[in-house]
Amino acid sequence: MGQLAVFSPAAMLAQSAVPAQLAKASASGKPAGWGGDDEDADSDGMPDAGVSAVAALANDTSDLRKTLIGMAMQLRDIRYVRGGHDPSTGFDCSGFVRYVFAHAVGLELPTNSASQFLAGLKVDRGDMKPGDLVFFRTAGKRGQGRISHVGIYIANGQFIHSPSHGKTVRVDSLDESYWAQRFAGAKRPGALARS
Repeated sequence: MGQLAVFSPAAMLAQSAVPAQLAKASASGKPAGWGGDDEDADSDGMPDAGVSAVAALANDTSDLRKTLIGMAMQLRDIRYVRGGHDPSTGFDCSGFVRYVFAHAVGLELPTNSASQFLAGLKVDRGDMKPGDLVFFRTAGKRGQGRISHVGIYIANGQFIHSPSHGKTVRVDSLDESYWAQRFAGAKRPGALARS
């Protein structure tokens, strides 16, 4: 994937990513978020739960937020690379978030998860919207220490992120015990505050 103009993928993603996911969900005949045994799984065996969550965005999410989530979903399965910030080489968690925001909506975020946590408006967990950033304390004891991981909230308790060495960009649930124990809060970047 070569250099992308800051705004050029937005219209394309808004038109292509979400409808494709909607078509898949409706073709299965199953409600959004269905977790049956025949649900697709990504390369590490995780259920493809984020696809249904993206489909659910169609009716109640602003175009800006849909564009962010569409861009993020297009980058699934790109490998984790420490310090990575480009799909051609791989992403770390903050590099993934920065890339999505820069290329989907032209917003430059700080360079690491701790700095990203200090930016934006605090959001209660019950008030999170697609595109909000979710933060975790993954270093040290459970739920303690500094902010060390970030992802992008999708919907229905799902978020997309670049987890760690040996893994790829994927969708996980905030309710999984690992993430639930380490959840540090959510923030809404300034560009999303009005949408």
